[in-house]
Amino acid sequence: MIPSKTVAALAALIALAGCSPKSEPAAPAAPPAASPSADVFNFKIGALDATALKDGDLLVPNDGKTFGVGRPISDVTNLLKAAGQPTDILNLSIQPLLVRGEGKILLFDAGAAGVSWAPQAGKLAAPLRAAGVEPAQVTDIFISHSHGDHIGGLVLGSGLLAFPNAAIHISAPEWQAMQADASLAPTVAAIAPKIAAFQPGAVILPGLVTAVAVKGHTPGHSAYEIASGDERLLYIGDAAHHFVVSVRKPDWTIDYDGDAPTAQASRRALFKRAAEQNLRLYAPHFPFPGVGRVRAEDDGFVWVPE
Repeated sequence: MIPSKTVAALAALIALAGCSPKSEPAAPAAPPAASPSADVFNFKIGALDATALKDGDLLVPNDGKTFGVGRPISDVTNLLKAAGQPTDILNLSIQPLLVRGEGKILLFDAGAAGVSWAPQAGKLAAPLRAAGVEPAQVTDIFISHSHGDHIGGLVLGSGLLAFPNAAIHISAPEWQAMQADASLAPTVAAIAPKIAAFQPGAVILPGLVTAVAVKGHTPGHSAYEIASGDERLLYIGDAAHHFVVSVRKPDWTIDYDGDAPTAQASRRALFKRAAEQNLRLYAPHFPFPGVGRVRAEDDGFVWVPE
């Protein structure tokens, strides 16, 4: 038999326990924050949310066949060495741009999925989801031009659209060239119902996206000016490929350019304007995340990343 004093003491403890805040269920602990992806870089364009998405890399040997065509290989080697860069391989990043705002989710270029000559690329799906976006949520895609590292990600291996609900904006001359290229026939057939072709330099989404013709790389190559209030960002596409060679020597021939003399003149004019106006640029092949500006120096320019 329990003594009466002990019973009274137990009753008092039970009563106190009933008044204690600990009687309420404890709130579940917040889940740990997800680790940020090294392939995702967030920044702002005015009120817009922008994200650089790392699709991979394109590795180009310094053999005189791609950069500085027609010049001694030593010219490119010396330029790279002076910039503290490797001299045997030129590394071109591939990073489409995601922009969110005004009720839209915009994607600029689609990466190199399925492109045999870019085996280190084609990984856009993972950083896109890491940025919190599912492919079906993308409303608009802006294609700079029809090379594989920019359109490869439009169509899945199954032949279905990777971004089924997105309008695909591309310049009318570039779309015409795509349709005439037999090697692109499967891609053309898949994306045709979603194509929204525009004339070079057109305002595509008023107050948000305007096309900027940059001639020479392909028949209808287009850059894009993205605007939010007084803020601007110029997505340059393939107006330039390497952050040292293309910028320091914009007049050097690059094998990727279909009309090299025109592309060289366009590149110099773009960088001259960007330096004079202190334009903010997004270069999809410069070192990740590819956001920065250029300044004039000697007979060329210098890339200044943010």
